[in-house]
Amino acid sequence: MSVGEAASLSDLATFLHEAKRCTYAGLDDAATVSAPLLPGSKQLEHRDGDWHYCDVYFGMTRFSGVEVVRRNEKPIWSMSYSGGITTAAKGVDIGMTYRFLRAALLLADPASPLRGASSHTDGIQKYATTTHGDLARFTGIESITRNGLDVYQLTYAGGLIG
Repeated sequence: MSVGEAASLSDLATFLHEAKRCTYAGLDDAATVSAPLLPGSKQLEHRDGDWHYCDVYFGMTRFSGVEVVRRNEKPIWSMSYSGGITTAAKGVDIGMTYRFLRAALLLADPASPLRGASSHTDGIQKYATTTHGDLARFTGIESITRNGLDVYQLTYAGGLIG
């Protein structure tokens, strides 16, 4: 498989790492599109030369979304995801959970920036993600526990388009 036009999986990983750090993980308000394509969604975008990243999602406590990377306006990679705060987390500080999630996402491996670091902890909360496959084709699950309680879970899948 190819990401096309002289790009490699390494080029894709480099761009994706940058894009994710400049959008949701980095809380970059400049990345938010004021009039999203799909009504009721939140849309984040990042561009660098002929590369374009778009993340569109619905919901907050429970959410679903899709990320797409285009190169020269051609879609080459995507990831769908769904998850959020668990039912067991009733009464848990949601803001604290999402701040910790963003911190974990900023620690993503630049060579495989699908989600965050494989594990991260702040002493109270623990983030973990397990991915099967690679940037070309993958599935995965990420979770956050707080004092042993499952408070957040997300599933994701995707890969190259072509």
